[in-house]
Amino acid sequence: MDNKQISNKLKDILDLRYEPVAVKLIHKGERIPDLFDIPSQKLRHCQSIMRARKGEGFVIPAEMHACVVGGSSLGLLPTPEKVRKGTFHYNLGMFKSETAASKTMEERVELEEGSVIATIVSPLKTADFEPDVVIIVDEPETLYWLIPATTYENGGRVEMSTAPFQATCVDATLIPLVTGKINLSMGCFGCRKATDIQTDEMLAGIPFKELPEVVKNLEEMHKGPMEKARGK
Repeated sequence: MDNKQISNKLKDILDLRYEPVAVKLIHKGERIPDLFDIPSQKLRHCQSIMRARKGEGFVIPAEMHACVVGGSSLGLLPTPEKVRKGTFHYNLGMFKSETAASKTMEERVELEEGSVIATIVSPLKTADFEPDVVIIVDEPETLYWLIPATTYENGGRVEMSTAPFQATCVDATLIPLVTGKINLSMGCFGCRKATDIQTDEMLAGIPFKELPEVVKNLEEMHKGPMEKARGK
């Protein structure tokens, strides 16, 4: 299946509200491809995801990333000292102390500073490249079906790792990329403040290499348990 076919199957089977989003990190030493326009204004990673789910595509060099918290986790930007020490998130009222905020920063997944020079974000259906991760934004019931699609063949449980912030950059992009496993996130302070994600929506990040198997398993379950659970 090509990207368009995978995207169409996901939309049809899951009855998605939006387009699945393809995300690729361009690493130091690689050429930044001319696949989409560079945004005219700086964008947060979460903003690019939410706009891509509605059809836009971007090539975003490091200097065009607006959020230092997200950009630093993705290896695009330095981590400011006030972020590393917890001062930034403590001042937002997200933690009782700088120590608690700093502990959360210490435990986040992050790439080496300067190891990534750009991100490419677009609807999966128009992605003329192999993504690292595909992100879906939708209702909890919709994203739930990715869990049985992941455990369909080998069983087991799906672990979810999240935090009060960095839902799109860490939860939905980096954790799936680094672990090779699906991850879910309920959203975060930053993305809910800076984007149009709805109160009834959450996110799932799926490693692209696992996606064909997920789609195949969704197809097998579609006419059985999915339709029964959805009352169709």
